[in-house]
Amino acid sequence: MIRLAWPDLGEPELAAIAEVLESGQLTMGPKVAEFEAGLAEACGVEHAVAVSSGTAALHLAVLALGIGPGDEVIVPAYTFPATGNVVAMAGARPVLVDVDPETMNVRPEAVADAVTERTRAVLVVHLFGRPARWEEIEAAVPDRVELLEDAAGALGARRGGRPCGGLGRLGCLSFHPRKIVTTGEGGAVTTNDGELAESIRSMRHHGWRGTDMPAPGLNYRLPDILSAVGTSQLRRLDALLEERERLAAAYTERLPGVVDTPKADEGDRHGLQAYVVQLDRRDEALAALHDAGIQAQIGTYALHHLGAYRDQGPFPGADAAYERALALPFHNRLTEGDVARVASVLTAL
Repeated sequence: MIRLAWPDLGEPELAAIAEVLESGQLTMGPKVAEFEAGLAEACGVEHAVAVSSGTAALHLAVLALGIGPGDEVIVPAYTFPATGNVVAMAGARPVLVDVDPETMNVRPEAVADAVTERTRAVLVVHLFGRPARWEEIEAAVPDRVELLEDAAGALGARRGGRPCGGLGRLGCLSFHPRKIVTTGEGGAVTTNDGELAESIRSMRHHGWRGTDMPAPGLNYRLPDILSAVGTSQLRRLDALLEERERLAAAYTERLPGVVDTPKADEGDRHGLQAYVVQLDRRDEALAALHDAGIQAQIGTYALHHLGAYRDQGPFPGADAAYERALALPFHNRLTEGDVARVASVLTAL
């Protein structure tokens, strides 16, 4: 079996975990602050607040801006459902807009067309690590509309010379095992706004501010054990991304004309959270890979195909991406032979 994903973990992470266990301080300790400082530096921002998941990061970002009932937030129609779910759970309305079927990121002109008097924000996703066309989206909305980054798969990616996670008012990261830096489960909110950062720190810790709790909050804390793992991973961010770029190049070299391979705009650096190709007969390819003992899966979801969001659409770009996108095995334990084996199955279709 060739696995779809395999986190890059080893002796440094084991040593970091042991250090926390020996300290006896498993949560709300120094490793959280150390991880946050590294994340802020990586994203080029003043503040990073570590939380329990990427979904928690998105949820707190929406809540920190006071978004709630009567508000609208623009969300790509092709994305992982958490991007829309956090808006709905805050009591606001997720307004789906179409994506470019080639980039699989939101179309700036679709964003412009969806803005109403109730629009409070746009959740811009850098899908699979490909930077969205940020400046075009920025130009498509009035100044009163906030731009939030769903950079769950884009740590290490750059739009031009600027790091993803540091482009918007707030950025949201994920450290799920398929991400370039993992803590198992975990996430973070990044920002240059000190007041928003303090609000998010309070909300992740039940709403506490010092000895008072002026408003109710949640328990979205990230433990020190996981923060220690993340810090160890973060020190190797450039090396981890370079390894993914090497692996992506090996796939791309073997698949010319067979599938559409991942790309980024000129001057951008793709975060390569996953190696997602596009091809016709995607389901046939998925079945052939599984029959050959190779794990693969669809790219992600067209939200308007799910029960919670079927009242919106049509979205032909999202439909095309949903029907054609295929995530191939992508981790640093893959050998040249593994890559060749995956490519041979696709070439034989």
